[in-house]
Amino acid sequence: MDMAELERRLTRIEDIEAIKQLKARYCDICDDDHNPSKITSLFVEDGIWEGGEFGKAQGYEAIRRLFQTFQKLISFSQHMVMNPIIEIEGNSAKGTWYFLGPFTFRKDNEAKWVAVRYVDDYVKVNGEWKYKHLRANIRMSAAYDTGWAKKEA
Repeated sequence: MDMAELERRLTRIEDIEAIKQLKARYCDICDDDHNPSKITSLFVEDGIWEGGEFGKAQGYEAIRRLFQTFQKLISFSQHMVMNPIIEIEGNSAKGTWYFLGPFTFRKDNEAKWVAVRYVDDYVKVNGEWKYKHLRANIRMSAAYDTGWAKKEA
């Protein structure tokens, strides 16, 4: 293996690890009361956050407002992501992740389990990976006490 190939491989590994750190920071911000003052630091200026029934926002101000809405809806969350598949193509990348987490919604102090499949587009700007488009595809949302499986009568 020549030095150029070794450098390409090392850069790819570093990029994948940087994207994993980006997702970890995202989870930390979400679990910090969906901190609207911090969330935009993870996105490019015209970035998109999209989450089905939870809404869609494009650009810093819209994403900040959306996360202010989350603060009013959610009193507790614990984001646990796993199984990343990250594909690097130069200064762009795509990633898929699975998420499972407990949530407490302020209305009626309702406890729920939420499962999501994230499908993300990333872009490297000035050597730093950012979200271009984060999609939170909700796979399941179920009450903590009754679970997600239907009971047969």
